Amino acid sequence: MERPTPLSGFPEWLPAQRIVEQRVLAKLQRTFELYGFASVQTRAVEPMEHLLAKGETSKEVYVLRRLQADAGDDSDARLGLHFDLTVPFARYVLENAGKLQFPFRRYQIQPCWRGERPQEGRYREFWQADIDIVDKDGLPPHYEIELPLVIADALRGLPIPAIRMHVNNRKVSQGFFRGLGLSDPMEAIRVVDKIDKIGDDGVGKLLASTLGATGDQIEACLALARISAPDASFVERVRAIGVEDELLDEGLAELAAVVMTAAEEAPGLVLADLRIARGLDYYTGTVYETFMDGFEHLGSVCSGGRYDTLASDGKSTYPGVGLSIGVSRILGALFGAGKLTATRETPTAVLVALPSEDDRRACDRLARRLRERDIAAEVAPSAQKYGKQIRFAERRGIPFVLFPGEDGPQIRDIRTGEQVPCDVDAWEPPAADRVAGIVGE
Repeated sequence: MERPTPLSGFPEWLPAQRIVEQRVLAKLQRTFELYGFASVQTRAVEPMEHLLAKGETSKEVYVLRRLQADAGDDSDARLGLHFDLTVPFARYVLENAGKLQFPFRRYQIQPCWRGERPQEGRYREFWQADIDIVDKDGLPPHYEIELPLVIADALRGLPIPAIRMHVNNRKVSQGFFRGLGLSDPMEAIRVVDKIDKIGDDGVGKLLASTLGATGDQIEACLALARISAPDASFVERVRAIGVEDELLDEGLAELAAVVMTAAEEAPGLVLADLRIARGLDYYTGTVYETFMDGFEHLGSVCSGGRYDTLASDGKSTYPGVGLSIGVSRILGALFGAGKLTATRETPTAVLVALPSEDDRRACDRLARRLRERDIAAEVAPSAQKYGKQIRFAERRGIPFVLFPGEDGPQIRDIRTGEQVPCDVDAWEPPAADRVAGIVGE
């Protein structure tokens, strides 16, 4: 094979980075399960009509095509790789509604595919970790309060920069634009969602050209987008603009509940930010976007919101609320900045030294005795001088070397040089050395 050309947007981590990824995923999984979320895995493809009906995604969907398809056979062309895990989950709920107990709490950790221009923290293939709570016909708003607290617990303890979750409520935006008299409140939401990309002037021009907004209406929209607060003070600031609408009142009450509870349970986590809109059409209530300190240029690293009609079969509706952590986005940025790595590049905690090739079977048995007690061990690849075997361990970050001997094995901590007799069936490494961990700046 010729030397391959790397494909941009499809990250392949080195062993130490992969260890970090596995540890992060394990932490997320354990936290989600502590909150009662059950694991779900869905297929990689969905019908194109489902993928394209959920908002501005048509340019991002990878279409499935079979190379040797018969002429006129376009069955695969009607399928696309999922760009998130919410749309597949909604379909999963509809197909399995008769077998699920509601409210259903689900977590899902899988790859997704999105055909966008690769850049730092944005990939064409990436891992997401989602949690959702879905109920039948109605979903109490307290779940919209709970989910940010779950995410805070899931990320707490990981050596990553602090996060701040910016929240809004689509009822606030939709009710405000409706009360303002704009002809298409949903289109106004999509336009305002572009404010970080095109700025105030760009949003104003789009509102004028697409909705015929007047100067006063544009200024009111921009005034709403400028409002943010870590407490419920945003409510009076919105009311001061002078727009009235029942849906706006409902949204302000729901958003205030989210912000006030988070301020009590996880101080500093949540910020009410009324410019947050989320471009996907299926959101109907609270929406969330999360930013990482020092990496705000990445955009949101954990997003989601409430959806009421995404999963509906015409007879029953299954409203839900969910949040999605962009695992690859977070890790890729931190890897690139040199701020996150593993304590070693291998799971091995103990290298069993090999005196000679004749001793390999005996050394294999020593390693097996360690593994039987969940201590990762491997035998040195060749019977070199012990100094070279120790350097082999050092290069990989393996903390201990076990030396067989006629008078019994001895184990050396190669970081300190301390070497002591070892009962292979009783010796325990320090907890920090048993498995490879994560190190962050």
